[in-house]
Amino acid sequence: MALKAFIIPVTPFQQNCTLLWCTETMKGAAVDPGGDLNRIEQAIKEQGVTLEKVLITHGHMDHAGGAAALAEAHGVPIEGPHEEDLFLISELANQGQKYGIADARNFTPDRWLHDGDTITVGNLSLDVFHCPGHTPGHVVIYNKENKLALVGDVLFQGSVGRTDFPRGNHAELIRSITEKLWPLGDDTTFISGHGPLSTFGRERQTNPYVGDDFI
Repeated sequence: MALKAFIIPVTPFQQNCTLLWCTETMKGAAVDPGGDLNRIEQAIKEQGVTLEKVLITHGHMDHAGGAAALAEAHGVPIEGPHEEDLFLISELANQGQKYGIADARNFTPDRWLHDGDTITVGNLSLDVFHCPGHTPGHVVIYNKENKLALVGDVLFQGSVGRTDFPRGNHAELIRSITEKLWPLGDDTTFISGHGPLSTFGRERQTNPYVGDDFI
């Protein structure tokens, strides 16, 4: 099944919200709608997508702040993250006020996601990997057919996620990347929470934090 992805940078943190959809059904999901919902709504309309659900990789405000409002506007469920991030999503409104993101709201997901779960978007099937380290409840969403992973803030081109936030764990993050992500294949393209796309193979060759020659 063909998949398309459209990246919408949102919030002052330029977080990559991804509109992901099945080209057969034109049903889609908004992954990590952190804020700037007008931009996300414009993309949904321009791409002709019917929003089916909201997906959240982890509970930080720039990824999850707009989830409640967007899901409510479309009458769709929120899936993710893992419940270990409950302490973060229960503070979204306070964090939004602190950082000037007015539409940040607390929510309880309609479905918590766990390692080995499957998500459907239209006719697409997405696999869930629990990848703690940046946050304890972080999940990565992967489509095997199209070799595409949405990794949130676990991995970036040339870097990895910060672990100096509450309940971050650097050793756990490195294990998540090397034990959960690398086995998906060097030819897997990934969309990070910030910055440009890359592939797992490129990062294994060049990333100074998790490259094969660096660890």
